[in-house]
Parts: sequence; C-alpha cells; structure tokens
Amino acid sequence: MPPPFNPRPTFSPLPSLPRSYFLGHHRAGLTRMKTLLSTGISLLIECRDYRIPLTSLNPLFEAELSGSTRRLILYTKRDLGFADDHNSRAVKEREDRIKTLMMEQGKGGGRVEGVMFASNTDRSSIGRILAFIRDHAQARDTLTGTRCLVLGMPNVGKSSLLNSLRHTGTGRGKAASTGAQPGITRKIGTAVKIIEGEAEDHEEDVYVMDTPGVFVPYVPDAEAMLKLALCGCVKDTIVPPVMLADYLLYQVNKVGEWGCYTCYTPGAEPTNDVMTLLEGVARRTGRLMKGGMPDVEAAALWVVQRWRGGFWGRFILDDVSEEGIEMERAEREERGGSMNQARRVDKEARRARGRAIRDAG
Repeated sequence: MPPPFNPRPTFSPLPSLPRSYFLGHHRAGLTRMKTLLSTGISLLIECRDYRIPLTSLNPLFEAELSGSTRRLILYTKRDLGFADDHNSRAVKEREDRIKTLMMEQGKGGGRVEGVMFASNTDRSSIGRILAFIRDHAQARDTLTGTRCLVLGMPNVGKSSLLNSLRHTGTGRGKAASTGAQPGITRKIGTAVKIIEGEAEDHEEDVYVMDTPGVFVPYVPDAEAMLKLALCGCVKDTIVPPVMLADYLLYQVNKVGEWGCYTCYTPGAEPTNDVMTLLEGVARRTGRLMKGGMPDVEAAALWVVQRWRGGFWGRFILDDVSEEGIEMERAEREERGGSMNQARRVDKEARRARGRAIRDAG
C-alpha cells in the first residue's frame, strides 16, 4: 500500500516572477474614468473575480475614484468558485464574510451600496442585478436617464456582464467584444441601454458604459501575482506557463482535488512534481515536439485553461477566513492607495532587482 500523499505546505515562486502588468491603456482608462465621474455617472459597478475575491480588489479605484458616487461590488464567475455538491452552508458563510468586509470598507464615504454575486450559468443572478440597478435608478430624480460605469481588473468579466445585462434587460444582442485574454476592451465604450423605461422622455432608461480593465502598477506579493495570472488577469505570456501550472498543481493538491489529474500520472497517483504531470498531459493529449518529446509549455497552458473553464476543480484561491481577511487588509495597505505611492514602490523594486543582478555578477 503506497504511503499517504502529502501536498506541499507552501509554494515558493521564483524571484524573477514579473510583478506588474500596468499598461498605457490602463492609465488612460483610469484617467478617463475620473473625468466621467463629473458628467453624471451615478453608479460604479465594480467587478471582481469570485475565485480571488480579495486579490482582485484594485486599490487604485479606491484612491482615484473616491467620492460620493455610489458603488455596487459585483463578484463574477461565481459558478467557478465551488463544485455543484459543495456545502451550501460553507458557501453562504464565505459570502457573508465577503459582504460584511466590503460593506464595512464603504462606511467611511457611504459609497458601497451593495455587494452581489454573478454566475455564468445562473441567469437569475443577472435578473437580481438588474433589479438592484433599477431600484437605484428609481430612487434618483433625473430627466436624462441613469448612467453607470462598469470597471474592474483586466478579464474579470466586465464586457460579458454588460452583454448579459443588455440581453436580459432589453432583449438585444451583444454590445461589447469579449475574449479569453485580457485587453479586448482598450477604450471606454459608448453608453449601452440595459433598462428601457416606460416614460417617453427616456428619464427611466438606464445606460452602462464599459471600460478597459485596470491592473495595479506593482504587486508586492508574488503569490498574489500568481493568483491574478492564473485567473487570466494578465496575458499568458507574462508569467511562465510552467510556473503557473506548478502553482495550480499546488492549489489543486491543497484543496484535495487531485482526482482531476491523476489519469495523467504514473500509477494514477497524485504528485507534487509539475514536470511529471505535464509530461503525462503532453503525451496523453498529443502535445509533442519533434522527436516525440513532450511540449511541457503547451501542456501547461492547456492545464491552466482547463482550470479556468472549471474542469480541473472549482475552488477559490484566496483565504476568506477572519485571519485571511486581516492579512489582506495589511497587504492592501502595503500596496498603497495612490498612484504616486504605487510608482514609488515600483521604482524601489526595480532598484532592488538591479542591485541583486549587479551583486550576482
């Protein structure tokens, strides 16, 4: 009888792991959003990924878009955060903690109006979001309709949400382009109607504007960067795919979901060795190079994409226990709230890397 399998207790990323994905259109989009707030935007719909409810919080939004504008925090891709047979009580407790945390953070400026969850497979969740937005619009006195802005980190599902709201609310087709990689939306789009009021003067209509995803200028925590990359918030060329697959293997083993991959390993046994896994995947799926050698990078990308689609376990990567939430607060303070703080952290990190390279030489 083989010895019991012991997953790795920790994961150690390489020091060379990239820590930034802050592009020119991210900065331009954030600047444009600040300008739009003064033109009558009444609600910010901030999307975050359910699988990383704490890590996908962007402190730049808090710092650069603070003010009196109301905010709806919306966690997308909820169906990818737990299996169908998951303990529903545990899920409810988790979501209650997330709601409490986000509502408490919004008390200072009174800006967080609600916290909701959206699922790709549950159309009723879109109906609940529309009802929330409709109630918000009806509480306002306007002659030109209500305008909202949807924002969030890259590839958290903003454009998909907009299309779902439009289809459910008006019966019309897609208005925003979507894709598996970040960067599909690079400019703020035109206002799209998602609720058609009954009044002839359109004062009851509700419009939403799509925005480009905005990353943070620097991610001080290496594991946070891996979580963001694993969920597709950065392009797959930024973080080495084998490292990303190794981190996924660590997470899959940690939650005990190794049954999703053991068909690719010798003896159908779980493993902590990513190369053993990737070589098995490459041979079983035909991802081979010249001479029949396994293409481990192609296998790594395939493994990551399978997880993103919900086929290699459905679980969240963040720790939303009381202790995990406290750690997230401390890390968020380290990330800094303002753009200038983020620039300073980035500059200091680049200097440290330069010194390390010189010392090694």
